[in-house]
Amino acid sequence: MTIAYNKIEVRIRLAAVRSNYRLLCSRGSSIIAVIKADAYGHGLAEVAGALAKEGCNAFAVGTVEEGAALRRFLSAKGLNSRILVLLGPIDPDDYPLLWEHGLIPLIGSFRQLEALARQAARMGKALDMSLKFDTGMARLGFGTGDLARLLDRLREAPLVRPVMASSHLATADQPESVEYLLGQAERFAFILGALAKAGFVVEANLANSAGVLGHPSVHHQSQRAGIALYGANPFAGSAWDHLGRGLTPAMEVRTRIVSVHALPKGCSISYGCTYTAERDMRVAIVAAGYADAYSRSLTGRGAQMLVAGRRAPLVGRVCMQLTACDVTDIPDARPGDWAVLLGGDGPLAIRPEELASWWGTISYEVFCLLGMNRRVYI
Repeated sequence: MTIAYNKIEVRIRLAAVRSNYRLLCSRGSSIIAVIKADAYGHGLAEVAGALAKEGCNAFAVGTVEEGAALRRFLSAKGLNSRILVLLGPIDPDDYPLLWEHGLIPLIGSFRQLEALARQAARMGKALDMSLKFDTGMARLGFGTGDLARLLDRLREAPLVRPVMASSHLATADQPESVEYLLGQAERFAFILGALAKAGFVVEANLANSAGVLGHPSVHHQSQRAGIALYGANPFAGSAWDHLGRGLTPAMEVRTRIVSVHALPKGCSISYGCTYTAERDMRVAIVAAGYADAYSRSLTGRGAQMLVAGRRAPLVGRVCMQLTACDVTDIPDARPGDWAVLLGGDGPLAIRPEELASWWGTISYEVFCLLGMNRRVYI
């Protein structure tokens, strides 16, 4: 949490996270819970604790620092879960922390591998790691052309032990792009074969949330599930939408109504006068804006809030800490009431994918940004 001094309340239902984990376990074989970036804005320690109660014993974080924080939390509870560091070590200070906290880094470059080998030699102590391979994402990882050199270097550095191989799917959530996914899967299988032939038998993971739900052929020994843990359907709006049924959004975001007043026909509201009332209206001014990570890009895109259980369209520009919505047809809207920005109860609840579509982004960003506000756990 980094945003203070506002009226935003982010309500996290940990029971929903646990339910989503159980659903993913029913589809996969061995789920590694991805709780990087403060559990996508849901709270690193809180989500890890909830998942541990469901029997989860493997987690993935972003940075070494985040991994160290998670290890301290888990150790205090007597848990010795595996912790993968997806970005691997970045700064020199990261390397000794891997040994100190028993973290498994993803290593995807010779620069990282050499630094890790030097650190291992200095300490005289081995470290487990996951080899990161680029099979089509083109971000991080060794390529197939690096295999010969990589295998030679691994033989020369016995204190860095590859116990896992990982890669990242680029199009798993796009039903129309299965062919690209299969190409990645084929390259990954080739890599695993080369490792095995050289004597390095590793646990492999390639599937993300969409891979768990929709592509059993790429499950391998373990799967890294992220967005689906928090109740967002990776196939939302696609022909495979049904594969995400049963996921329950864990995050609800609400704020207070500051004022309710009339907006006569022909009058404009908010900066730039971009919205003019076409009828006599009643508007609610709510305490949320871009300073609270409620994006200004929601302006003029058909975005809605939930007020008194009914949809209220946004009108005018989203401001720094205030946004207006149309409550003409919601006569019981009053100052001090809650306006729900994300979530809510019943069929009119605002789903993560819906808010993301108005925002012009994806549910990942919605969670990460809104999750920086004050959180309460229910």
